[in-house]
Amino acid sequence: MKQNHLLLVDDDPELRELLSDYLGQAGFRLTAVADGREMRRAMAAAPFDLVILDLMLPGEDGLSLCRRLRAHSRIPILMLTARGDEVDRIVGLEMGADDYLAKPFNPRELLARIKSILRRAGSLPENLADEDVRRFRFAGWSLDTDTRQLLSPAGVVVALSGVEYKVLRVLVAHPNRVLSRDQLLEFTQGREAAPFDRAIDVQIGRLRRKLDDDAREPCLIKTVRNEGYVLAVAVEKS
Repeated sequence: MKQNHLLLVDDDPELRELLSDYLGQAGFRLTAVADGREMRRAMAAAPFDLVILDLMLPGEDGLSLCRRLRAHSRIPILMLTARGDEVDRIVGLEMGADDYLAKPFNPRELLARIKSILRRAGSLPENLADEDVRRFRFAGWSLDTDTRQLLSPAGVVVALSGVEYKVLRVLVAHPNRVLSRDQLLEFTQGREAAPFDRAIDVQIGRLRRKLDDDAREPCLIKTVRNEGYVLAVAVEKS
């Protein structure tokens, strides 16, 4: 069985030692470094399955490192911070982090988050995880998986949040296939829908506005009553 290799980037030596012991006992291989420079050096030397990235770092901060990392890699990122500011959490997620955990935290919760992210990454449908797909084209639109940019038929870049990108990425990977809210939440956020949970509905609404798709009579992302959503157009992959 494969041993997942994790990279921890945190300037607290006691936390690095604690998590090295704890996650090692949980069956993970952990490399722990103190800053962005050491992170880049470690990633150049070995492949990793997940990065645990502290927000507050000496030199280049975690948000900047997350943005740089996400620009050229789809490796899962779990952000840590001593701040409890909701804005920091939202900015981190919109820059492409997969999850966010505030300090102080129980190591058991960190372990659960890690397992959830890795399970989600491992459960992605084959065509969604395909590294060869760099661009999806549909109805004149284009989604670039390297830059995470959405390009309109007029050639205008339309900004997407991290969650919006993930939802659209799943939809374009499964054109003309109905995806339930539970499936979309599992693929994008690693959880099931709670009763009256409208998180996916909100993201779909935002995507429709950005795609100029009339919410009353959508042509691109259609609602299938009591089932979910479907991208109802042909998609080209390259």
